[in-house]
Amino acid sequence: MNLPNKLTCLRILLVPVVVIIYLCISPDFCVFSQTTGLALRDILAFLVFVGASITDMLDGQIARRENLITSFGKFADPIADKMLVNTLLILMVYTHQANVVAVLLMIARDLVVDGLRMIASQHGKVVSAGMPGKVKTVLQMIAIAVLLLKNWPFAFFNLPLGSILLWCATIASLYSGWIYFYKLRKYVLESM
Repeated sequence: MNLPNKLTCLRILLVPVVVIIYLCISPDFCVFSQTTGLALRDILAFLVFVGASITDMLDGQIARRENLITSFGKFADPIADKMLVNTLLILMVYTHQANVVAVLLMIARDLVVDGLRMIASQHGKVVSAGMPGKVKTVLQMIAIAVLLLKNWPFAFFNLPLGSILLWCATIASLYSGWIYFYKLRKYVLESM
């Protein structure tokens, strides 16, 4: 297993760590003050999430630079991203930090794209993430980071940047889902 694939597997292993942090540390334990509302669990989840997000950036760069692109990487990398991002989005809906409609739309898109990828793989085609999908993932990751920090420091200016970014990620998610469908529609039609 090469380094990019190890980084992808590490990202998958960090998902339960974030869940444990988020569900086992009390949100009442604030680090800075009650006015900022920054709980220890949010800061720890933020740090683990940022670390996992960095592995996403690194595995792709290393794979391209060292010519270590594999079918496993093309398959596992988007799954690792979705596991990390969707887990945190669900946790934030659970704690009322994220809009449920935006999260449902993004998860529905992911399910459709996964189905399209499965259909394409039955025809011998491995589909890696395109640029719209990568933009969607970056927007999701930035939105999650801002939401985990309770919009700090933008909250001081009453700017709901986390929510704005979450809706931008939702739009990018739906757009990239449409692109996947458009590219893979012939395989869908052949499977009917």
